[in-house]
Amino acid sequence: MRAVFINPERCIGCLQCEFACAVEHSVSKSESEAFLEVPVPRKRVHVEAGPTPTFAFPNRCRHCDPAPCLQVCPSGAITRDDALGLVLVEPKRCIGCAMCAVVCPFDVLTFHPLADSPAEGVAVAVKCDGCEDRVRRGESPACAEVCKVDALVFGEINELVAAGRLRESGAVLAAAGATATELPGGDPLAGWHSWGVAREAAGTAADQWATGRTAINAHGSNGQAGNDSPTGNGNKGEGR
Repeated sequence: MRAVFINPERCIGCLQCEFACAVEHSVSKSESEAFLEVPVPRKRVHVEAGPTPTFAFPNRCRHCDPAPCLQVCPSGAITRDDALGLVLVEPKRCIGCAMCAVVCPFDVLTFHPLADSPAEGVAVAVKCDGCEDRVRRGESPACAEVCKVDALVFGEINELVAAGRLRESGAVLAAAGATATELPGGDPLAGWHSWGVAREAAGTAADQWATGRTAINAHGSNGQAGNDSPTGNGNKGEGR
C-alpha cells in the first residue's frame, strides 16, 4: 500500500509542506489567491519544533488501522477508504465534539471553519486526508511533492521502511568502522584492569612524593638548627 513515510532526521523546518498542504485544500488551488479566501484554507500537516533548534518534525495523520478517532466519532463523520488506506473526515457531518482529538495518539487534529462546514463559521475537525484526489489521479500528496530533502516521501510503505532500515544500518556500520573496538573474545575486564594499574601507579607516585617531601623538610630543619645553636658552630670556630 502506498503512503507518506516520514524521515524526521532530514526535516529542516522550511514549512513548504504546510504551505503546499493549505493551497491544495483551498478552493482556488492557487498560491496567489488561496490566502484571500474566506474561510482561509487550513494545513493538515504540522511541522513541530524539536528538542534542539536544528531539529523539526513534520507531524501528520498516520491513518491508523484500527483508528481511535473513527471508533469514537459519534456522528459517523470519520470513515475509512479501504482501497487507499485513508481515514477521512466528512466536514458536513462533524459536530465538533472533539472526541477524535482526545483519543488521537499523534495530536494531528485541529478544529477550524471550512468552506464545506455544516454552517458558516462552524469549526469542524481538520486532519490529513492523504491528498485523496491527487492520489486517485496517480500523483503524490502535496507535502511529499514539495519536500526537497525527502523528509516526506511517498511510495510503497514496505519498500520505504526497508530503505530506511538500510540507511540507518549503513550509518551505524560507518560509525562502528570509525571507532576502535576490542576484538571478540578479548578480556571483558580489560577496562577495570587498566583502571587498577593506573590507580596503583598514581598511589606509588603519591607515596614517593610524600617521602621525598618529608626528607627535604627534615634536612632543612637540621641545617637550620645547627646554624642557630648558640653552642654549635660558634664554639667550634672559637676553638680553632
